[in-house]
Amino acid sequence: MRALVFFLAFARPAFGCDLALLFAVDVSGSVDRGEYQTQMEGLALALRDDQIADALVSGGAALALIQWTGASRQRLTVPWTRIETHENLSAFADRVARDPRIWRNFSTAIGEALSVALAAFDDAPACARRVIDVSSDGVSNEGVEPSVMRARAQSRDVTVNALVIEDATEGDLTGYFFENVIAGPGAFLVSADGYEDYPYKMRQKLLREAIEVFGSAGQPHALFTAP
Repeated sequence: MRALVFFLAFARPAFGCDLALLFAVDVSGSVDRGEYQTQMEGLALALRDDQIADALVSGGAALALIQWTGASRQRLTVPWTRIETHENLSAFADRVARDPRIWRNFSTAIGEALSVALAAFDDAPACARRVIDVSSDGVSNEGVEPSVMRARAQSRDVTVNALVIEDATEGDLTGYFFENVIAGPGAFLVSADGYEDYPYKMRQKLLREAIEVFGSAGQPHALFTAP
């Protein structure tokens, strides 16, 4: 009996996928060329972390990425990819690092980004958990309010986590995302102190998203978790 309990606790889900994780990357006008590259290369680097990679492969994860900015400007640029081997993950990370930027000089429509991200799950593999991982350096200033899409995400059993890139000109951006964006059981956000802090904070966040199902003690620091 003890052996059976252990197997059930750690075996891959019957449908073969623990986590469908969609990265939503801010490419609005407040993000310059270097900051865009920091986001994409920082994400690719985090995905190659040994602990994160092992967890994603073990869980048979599915990953995808959208770029987003103002209303009507959101696009899935790296499609859903099943991560069944380390080679799959390496190829996905390479594609992220090379993903060309589509838009510049537009507004910040977080609600619209969440809407497109939610729709993208219609084409995702069936996975035990569905998570949108949104990163941004500003508040929403165009399109549907993110709080509206936050409620819709909760109704569809999709978790929304966030990586907030703090900027002194935006005020309490972390508080804004906590109140208006993150959603779902166990939803959390991580705050980066500028873009130079982004790669480290992305690794922290991915560690939690990728390996929490295995009961790992390795948890990121300075997290704000939704009730």
